[in-house]
Amino acid sequence: MVATPLATLTLLVAGSAAMAQGAAKTQPASDRDIFLYRGMGSSYVCNARTAGVEFPKAVGIAAATYVQLLNGRHGGLVASTGDKKLSNEQLFSGAEFQIITGAIQFCPDKVPADVKTKVEEALKKQRAAQ
Repeated sequence: MVATPLATLTLLVAGSAAMAQGAAKTQPASDRDIFLYRGMGSSYVCNARTAGVEFPKAVGIAAATYVQLLNGRHGGLVASTGDKKLSNEQLFSGAEFQIITGAIQFCPDKVPADVKTKVEEALKKQRAAQ
């Protein structure tokens, strides 16, 4: 049986969550941590795209790594969201968005036009809601 990339990512994220449960008291990810993980993920996407990796696959791997860091080092806690442990789905969604916005900033020519358009629309909605 051949594992699909999505199944592999799911196993990696679930494994990280199990590790986080057994860890000692962890500190929530600070803004500085998030900035670092965003930069690492965006850099990975830019490098992977330059090497010919498809955009969804590059973002998926980068986001899974980001979520592993948040779960493994911070128990799924992010300081800017308070004391509530975020679900893997919430972490993954946030990681994807941050990584994609970083990739748009650092290597815009490697981000598909339709993705840029969706991100711009989401950012406009976000600003309008504030």
